Amino acid sequence: MDDSKYGKYIITELKPDISPGGEDHLKLIYLDNEVIEGAFYVECVWIWPRLKLYPTQSGAKAHTHDFDEVITFFGTNPEDPHDLCGEIELWLEDEKHILNKSCLVFIPKGMKHCPLIIRRVDRPIFHFATGSSRTYKR
Repeated sequence: MDDSKYGKYIITELKPDISPGGEDHLKLIYLDNEVIEGAFYVECVWIWPRLKLYPTQSGAKAHTHDFDEVITFFGTNPEDPHDLCGEIELWLEDEKHILNKSCLVFIPKGMKHCPLIIRRVDRPIFHFATGSSRTYKR
C-alpha cells in the first residue's frame, strides 16, 4: 500500500493474475502467499443483482481441498441483516442446500462441495471465502 514499515499488510487491490469477474460479480480483494509471504488464501466478491443472468452456476464445480475452507454469504438489507437478499444453491457432498439467510459455511478438508448456483439476487450479496492453505488449490 505504501512505503511505511507495515503498509504492505493492507491490501486494497486484486491480485494481478485473478480475473475481476463479469457483469454479475466483482472479485474485489484476493490474498495468498504470493501477495504477502506467509499469508493464507482469502477472497472477497460482490455478487450483483442482474436478474436476467440468474440462475447461473459459478465457476465452482464439485471439488475437494486438502485444507479446511470457510465460505460466507452476507445480504445487504440494513433492516434485516440475516436476509441474504437472494437465494444460493450449494451442494455439500450429495446434499443440496438452499441458502436464503446470511451465513458462514465450514467445509472440512476432503469434503466434496459445489456446484454453487446463484439462483436469485435481489440486492448485492457479499461473498467471502478463506482456507487454511497458503494458496487456493483443488
